[in-house]
Amino acid sequence: MAYPAQPRANSEGSLEKGSWLSKLGPGLITGAADDDPSGIASYSQAGAQFGLGMLWTLIFTYPLMVGIQVVSAQIGRVTGHGLATNLRRHYPGWLLYSIVGLLLTANTINIAADVAAMGEAARLIAGGHAHFYAIGFGLLSVLLQVFVPYSRYVRVLKWLTLALLAYVGTVFVVHIPWHDFLSRAVLPAALPWKPEYITTMVAVLGTTISPYLFFWQASQEVEELNAKPGAKALRSTPRLARADFLRIKIDTYIGMGFSNLVAFFIMLTTAVTLNAHGVTDIQTAAQAAMALRPVAGDFAFVLFTCGIVGTGMLAVPVLAGSAAYAMAGTFRWKNSLEYSASAAPQFYAIIAVATAIGTLLIFTPIDPMKALYWSAVINGVISVPIMAVMMLMAARKDVMGHLVIRPRLKRLGWLATAVMAAAVTAMLVMLATS
Repeated sequence: MAYPAQPRANSEGSLEKGSWLSKLGPGLITGAADDDPSGIASYSQAGAQFGLGMLWTLIFTYPLMVGIQVVSAQIGRVTGHGLATNLRRHYPGWLLYSIVGLLLTANTINIAADVAAMGEAARLIAGGHAHFYAIGFGLLSVLLQVFVPYSRYVRVLKWLTLALLAYVGTVFVVHIPWHDFLSRAVLPAALPWKPEYITTMVAVLGTTISPYLFFWQASQEVEELNAKPGAKALRSTPRLARADFLRIKIDTYIGMGFSNLVAFFIMLTTAVTLNAHGVTDIQTAAQAAMALRPVAGDFAFVLFTCGIVGTGMLAVPVLAGSAAYAMAGTFRWKNSLEYSASAAPQFYAIIAVATAIGTLLIFTPIDPMKALYWSAVINGVISVPIMAVMMLMAARKDVMGHLVIRPRLKRLGWLATAVMAAAVTAMLVMLATS
């Protein structure tokens, strides 16, 4: 087992024992991290370009998100190892190295887009130079992960999820045409199946269901396991599976529900403000905030902009952390946010290097939006084999013991995989014909 004898311990012996917040963790944080600044840009563009006509996608993707994230969480909890470790143990090396290499590349580019958006948002609120703010946010993210043990850091991440409430609040300061809401958003009569619509739909799917979320939630289940003295993987203690699976289910349902609800509100806000006023081309989250100001007022602008910074501080550690977990699992490095930097130097080096490179990319001539586009392409492409391997892994008794996934979850997970495969196929066809 790749853990040092004496990791940094939680003085309370467990994570926030007895508090209602302790019932939520990996699922809540994973869901909230999905609404990162680059995701906000995608949802804002969908709302600005197509109004209420794209909202149905967030209702449609919710059960798919829940299904595949529950599978990743159960793999982590049952085996006591993250996805990369399980890939290394049970699948060919070429598959492992390909997936992890692409994940590291995509996450680094995504970090660049997120810190750039955070820096620009801070500049809009406080003035100054956006690049300096971006460096500060990147540095703060690394320092928190390196010097704050998981048992305390997870509490910071949980409270950062409240930043997403800014987008819930924004809805209440703009005018919503509720009479059009149900018919056009929930029950669209006809969908405009044109290239621009399909491209945006694929972007929403790719933003909502991303590979780094699979790696993060599985690894966080392992972190939660190791944070409890004497706790063992469920494969060794199957009698505890019922309670743990129920906790995972509730945590994931709430986390993914929170994620999609916030995304829904972002898209709704931009639909009834920007689209309604003819603003249909939004490329960044900060641009969405600026465009919102003249049509929705200063308060909506401030809420939207502050949300970008808050969600970025939540998402950047998840992006860097999921890359570090994947690399550590691949090369058998010690890995845990509960360890000191001296106990797991390679693990923390990946966090620092991925964040540093992502931050430095904003100083290069690389177009951040093109970089983000290709990051989304990579995420979309690698999500399909990762999801397929996860589904196969979760059904194998040599991996999961007698706790293989149940038929209902299996069907939902394969449905999510098929939908993502169809979306990627559509995207590749459009790229080939454009």
